[in-house]
Amino acid sequence: MSWYNEAIFYHIYPLGLCGAPKQNEYTTPVHRLNTLLPWINHIKEIGCTALYIGPLFESVGHGYETTDYKKLDSRLGTNEDLTAFVKACHEKGIKVIFDGVFNHTGRDFFAFKDIQKNREHSQYLNWYCNVNFWGNNEYNDGFSYDNWGGYNLLVKLNQRNPEVQNYICDVIRYWVSEFDVDGIRLDAADVLDFDFMRALRRTAEEVKPDFWLMGEVIHGDYSRWVNGETLHSVTNYALHKALYSGHNDHNYFEIAHTVKYLQNMGNLDLYNFVDNHDVERIYTKLSNKAHFNPVHVLLYTLPGVPSIYYGSEFGIEGRKERSSDDSLRPALVLADYADAKETNPCTALVAALGKIRQNTPALSYGSYAELQLTNRQFAFARDLDGVRVVVTVNNDDNDAWMNLPAGNASEYVGTLTGQKVSVEGERINVCVHANSGEIWVPAGDMPEYTPVKVEVKEKAVKESVKEEAPAAEETAVAEETTVAEKTSATKTEEKETASESTDVNTISTATKETAATEEKVTEASEKSTAKEPVKVDANKAPEDMTVEELQAAILAKMASNGPVTDQMKKTVDDNIWHDSLVNWLKSFR
Repeated sequence: MSWYNEAIFYHIYPLGLCGAPKQNEYTTPVHRLNTLLPWINHIKEIGCTALYIGPLFESVGHGYETTDYKKLDSRLGTNEDLTAFVKACHEKGIKVIFDGVFNHTGRDFFAFKDIQKNREHSQYLNWYCNVNFWGNNEYNDGFSYDNWGGYNLLVKLNQRNPEVQNYICDVIRYWVSEFDVDGIRLDAADVLDFDFMRALRRTAEEVKPDFWLMGEVIHGDYSRWVNGETLHSVTNYALHKALYSGHNDHNYFEIAHTVKYLQNMGNLDLYNFVDNHDVERIYTKLSNKAHFNPVHVLLYTLPGVPSIYYGSEFGIEGRKERSSDDSLRPALVLADYADAKETNPCTALVAALGKIRQNTPALSYGSYAELQLTNRQFAFARDLDGVRVVVTVNNDDNDAWMNLPAGNASEYVGTLTGQKVSVEGERINVCVHANSGEIWVPAGDMPEYTPVKVEVKEKAVKESVKEEAPAAEETAVAEETTVAEKTSATKTEEKETASESTDVNTISTATKETAATEEKVTEASEKSTAKEPVKVDANKAPEDMTVEELQAAILAKMASNGPVTDQMKKTVDDNIWHDSLVNWLKSFR
């Protein structure tokens, strides 16, 4: 077990985040990297334990046309700035990995410049692939060469040349000695030579204990790259696609099938993500923005190493353009999001999931077992050392009940909401709220969490729903429960059942409540079983109701939908958190 097996990554594209010029004029360094120092505290506060940052080194434009592997890009600052930045990360307990662009170089790299100057007589002639002096290119070099992706700006290195291998391995040694880096993300790893990657792996084992090599691989059998001889991990593009399309299509079978497909490759600890500097932001990708919640619950709980791309924890958008990735790599000012953890439901959710993941070893090391699967509901277990963690997600606009096999415990608690359910017949019966997810852990066996209760009101589509007025008795509770909201840090569309349209534009986050003591739980439970029936005032807003009134209103709504079991009653009675009950009541349609 190494640090990367239980890491939670934050991903920064520094040239974009720092607002650096698009082209490098190779002038006096500008210390933009230092503007990222405040982000280190933010990274830690949202529960991330590692940082993938890059590209960093001197280049012409976007950073992937390297011109000097041993010099921080002038647009970002100096090597001293980078050394200090990594040190500041380490002081906060955050590991750091760099982008390693070793498949190709820029045209200003010293070896290529020598070929331009000395042509056939250059000592670096064999550093590149298929240099041909009978050809030419758009730069009128008087020769042609292999490139990456059809771009002559990116000159393909001959990775089978021992001189090239030795040079790149020396670069890695330099990065460790100079900057104390903890690992490398290998750009375009799916086209790297396998012997070259073996040389990199040997160097990794030499320079630092647990030095991590992760490669960018799009398609294929990931076990070709992830094994004891080449890389420790690769980018999990298969799961990335399944996570957004499985929600957009209301098709959890796609996600479950992808997980099985990946499991069949072996016990690979893949780098999981929902967006990055090359693909559209997840908030843009999702047809229903409320699915931000179940998508991220899955990101943090399915096998693999989760990663958050800078800014996506705020729910920002970014659409991929035909000729530019600029919208995917924006400059952001952290001060603009100073209170995001308290006021932004996306940030609150990500921070909560980070804390839960750090304190739940089964999510990093546990085995995976599918428990229940439909198009719109999905449940699975992560088992470790006799402890079963149960994960439930729901992509439907209505709540769903799931009856699931539990572990060796008498009671489970939902880590995002604080809801408690008893184990009956080795199973738990849980309510998964609309467009939501929950992580259920054995009560008492796992660290206690302060429940995250986030109330979200999102822009609703204006529509008039024409229907006959319900009878007075049926209206008593229904009038107060016409808005479908998400609970447990979930976002979902609101719709009124009255004849008027709604247009709610506010996003608010309820404050975290301190968990009640065992005495209060017992007292609330006794009251709910011994008290006289509570009348619910139809003119009272849910926010103004007492805990007892909210519990009664929820039970009334359950009764209108079907039989109410003892377990359902106990679930309601055990929930004595006011904000959670308000959200629960509003979740009924």
